[in-house]
Amino acid sequence: MHNHVKFHMRKSLYMNILVPLDGSKYSEKALLHACDMAKNYQSRLILLYVVEKSIPINLLDRKEYVDILRKFGNNVLIKGKKTTTKQGVDSKIILKEGNIATEIVKLAKKEQCNLIIVGSKGLGATARFFLGSISNKLANNSPCSILIVK
Repeated sequence: MHNHVKFHMRKSLYMNILVPLDGSKYSEKALLHACDMAKNYQSRLILLYVVEKSIPINLLDRKEYVDILRKFGNNVLIKGKKTTTKQGVDSKIILKEGNIATEIVKLAKKEQCNLIIVGSKGLGATARFFLGSISNKLANNSPCSILIVK
C-alpha cells in the first residue's frame, strides 16, 4: 500500500508539456524555456508544428503552398528535436494540418498535457499570435494552463 501511494505521487509530478513551434525566434525562446522546465519537473516535451491550411492564396497553387509549409514544418521540428536532445530533454515531434488553435487544443487533450508553452509572437503567418483570434481561441478552449514566454 505504502509503495503504491509513493509511486502514484511521483507519477503526478510527471508533466507533458506541449510546445507549438513556428520557426520564429520567439518559439525558439519558448522551446528553451520549456527545456529548462522539463529538466526541473521530469517532463516530456511534445513539439508541434501546424500547417495552417485556411490562408487564402492567390499567387501559389494551394497544393504547392501546403507542400512548402510541410517541408518547412518538418525542418522546424527536426531543429527543435535537436535542441531538446542537446539539452538532455525527452521530446517527440508531431506535424498536423488544419487550424492552428484547434490542432493545439486537440493535441493537448489527446496527450493529456499539463502545460502549453508558446512564444509571445509568431505562430501563424500574421506574426501576431497573441493579439489575434488564435490566442483567444486557445485561451478559451485549452484543457491546461498556457505559459507565454516573453
